[in-house]
Amino acid sequence: MFGFILGIVLYLLPQRFTAANVPKLQECTQESFSAKLQAGRMSFIYFGRQVSPAIALFLEELERSAEALEDYGISVAKVNCSKADVEKYCASEKVLKKSYLFRGSEVLRSFDIDTVFDVNAIVSHVLFTVLFNEVRSVQIPAELLSIERLAKGKVDVVFGHVQALGLPEHRALMEAAFVYGTKYQFVLTTGGPVLKHLGVEDPSSLQAGLWFLHCKDVSRVSDRCTHTVMRKPLTTLNLHTFLQMMDVPLLTEDAADPAEVDVVYSHLHVPVLFLFAQPHTLALDRTTAESLAWRLRGEVGVVLIHRGGTDATATQKYNAAYKLPEEGATLKYITFNSVEDAVKLFREKTLPEGNRDDDEDEDEWAVLDVLDDEVAESVYRDRGLTLDLEPVAELTGDTFNGAVARRGLTAVLFYVKWDAVSMAVLQSFIEVAEALKDVLDVVLASVDCGEWTDVCSSQQISSYPKVLMYRPGELAQPYRGMLGTDSLHRFILLSHTGNPVLLSCPSEAHTFLQGGVGERCPELRPVRVLGLFGAGQDPGISVFKDAVRALRGEAHFGLFAGGQAEKWAEELSVQLPALLVSRWPGVRSQAHAIRLSSVQELLTLIRRLLLEPFPELTVDNLPWYLEQKKPLLLLFAHDGGAEKADALLEIRGLLEKGQLDAYLPCWIHMGRTPAGRSVLETYLGFLPQLPALVLSQLSTGGEVFHFPTERPLLEGTVLQWLHSVESGMEKSTGVVTDGTWTPAVPFYDFLSIMDEEMPGYASQRDPKTKTTSTKGPEEQDPGSPVNSPSPHRHSEL
Repeated sequence: MFGFILGIVLYLLPQRFTAANVPKLQECTQESFSAKLQAGRMSFIYFGRQVSPAIALFLEELERSAEALEDYGISVAKVNCSKADVEKYCASEKVLKKSYLFRGSEVLRSFDIDTVFDVNAIVSHVLFTVLFNEVRSVQIPAELLSIERLAKGKVDVVFGHVQALGLPEHRALMEAAFVYGTKYQFVLTTGGPVLKHLGVEDPSSLQAGLWFLHCKDVSRVSDRCTHTVMRKPLTTLNLHTFLQMMDVPLLTEDAADPAEVDVVYSHLHVPVLFLFAQPHTLALDRTTAESLAWRLRGEVGVVLIHRGGTDATATQKYNAAYKLPEEGATLKYITFNSVEDAVKLFREKTLPEGNRDDDEDEDEWAVLDVLDDEVAESVYRDRGLTLDLEPVAELTGDTFNGAVARRGLTAVLFYVKWDAVSMAVLQSFIEVAEALKDVLDVVLASVDCGEWTDVCSSQQISSYPKVLMYRPGELAQPYRGMLGTDSLHRFILLSHTGNPVLLSCPSEAHTFLQGGVGERCPELRPVRVLGLFGAGQDPGISVFKDAVRALRGEAHFGLFAGGQAEKWAEELSVQLPALLVSRWPGVRSQAHAIRLSSVQELLTLIRRLLLEPFPELTVDNLPWYLEQKKPLLLLFAHDGGAEKADALLEIRGLLEKGQLDAYLPCWIHMGRTPAGRSVLETYLGFLPQLPALVLSQLSTGGEVFHFPTERPLLEGTVLQWLHSVESGMEKSTGVVTDGTWTPAVPFYDFLSIMDEEMPGYASQRDPKTKTTSTKGPEEQDPGSPVNSPSPHRHSEL
């Protein structure tokens, strides 16, 4: 009974009004604002000046949210900056556009009012921020599986999906998390591969959904958490009822007449199904009832009635009865021939009318909801989040030249707002700027090429996004690495280090190779490259310095030249000029004699030397190794044990003997790089036992060969297998096709839609129909081709 009352209270909370109808939205003076912060409570406050029609609508929604948020201990207020000039907030240029969530005097988060546009968006975003550490966000199956693994044997998981933050469904989920957060682990997603992992065939068509993962009673780590789907719309009342249903016994048993049985389901406003059991088939009937209860869990309460305890004629004639939750509904008796009959009955009777028939109008537009790639999907998913560009200087045509010439190092991101990758990188760029705000003489800036086309044209920017490093008096250095936060942060820190470091004696050179000289950030542990040159004005020194300037950010460079360098090189048995490469402190450096014919040749050599001889492939470093255009000898391994260690030793032994020079030996850790599983399955069509050795000839036809699992993975057998592949005696396991990357859906023809609205308005006109043309048809160049728009290209572009 308590659960039913709690559900009604939860349902009525956002809708109730006090008897006196006292407005809940407070207007703060400067003094009351300070007092509110000092009180230490949670407060959601809007700062504004003039009230435009748009702001007036927002204030109405803000007042409605005040009543809802009061129930969660969060006060809502506004500050009129014309009357109370609160320092910092009223002085901001973004006043009128921002609302702030405070915990005491600490700002938890600021919201653009376009994000918190109505009462649902306000309540959901505020509660989501308050519950940030309690409600986990996931997008891929690996993240959900990690949460399941931690929850097994401890707590059940409530997994919710909403198409975008701020919708009514998001609010319902956050309100439930506020109430039930101590009992269940709440998880939120806004789409992605994780939905397919849960059995959703077309995630783009699902507006909202909720799954209950039964993890608490799972004792073994290897077992999966079974899940129950909530089939009703995601509302506060439906969600509360569903969670209450998860808390009651799967199956209830009774010996009374069905009409007299009082079960908890009656108070939860859900259908109740009574199944009649015979005394001599009780065990079988109980198994059938449990199976059906699992199928209908969360939708229908199932009660097993023992026929021996009732003399009613109906229980002898029929095998089941049910009662719907509608007021005045009577108990109806029925005979089911199968479990499917029972499931079908309740799915048809409880499914909302609007969900039974496919909406034909939606078919035309469904294709527009399919996003081309995961980056576009990610940006679309986060479209409600407003980026705070304050840490990144926004450059214009007037400020660009002065800004890049003023500091020692200026990293500039060139982007366009309509490009998904650009917006994703801009977010990473802001995070890097925050991390580097205390580093002297380093500035991160951005240029919106959609607005400042002249700047981007002068810098020869032809693709977006693009990051260039500027130093006074030098040519811009392009950034070639991954566009994630960590890679950018590392590159800029290494670029800021003085390169090359000039060394004067063998002890300094030795210390440099061990990571003790000239490094501002030793925790980065970069590869160290030392150039060794003889006495005199060696022309190779200038070539080396030019190459180092082009490679700043990719490694840490040193220069040791002169008579002492010659003596040290003799001791090391190294012929000058040479490069010494050190990857780890305590590991012997590799020496490489060089011939300095050009800067480009030295650049190519150093980039090759920076690559590890037997690397662990990751998403970050894969492009560098694919540039080598060698067949990949890939070892797929997982955590554990002697098998992986032995396999790595065998491959490394062949490498050190020089027997793998024609290949690029590498390995993938399936735990640290989950994409390796997909790669291996794509290569072979199945998942073999690990460790698995695969030869992938991507650059020469794409054939894939799999080392037979029945053979021992030893130096001799691997070498014999490679010889068999080279001689054509081994059959390929598969072929990786060189497929083209095309959009997931055809381009949408906006012009045809415009023509439907106003025939002829958007049709493409030839020169004869252009009244403003300065060249008549007879003057048209005879060799000019007729430009007919491609069906796969916007003709207006």
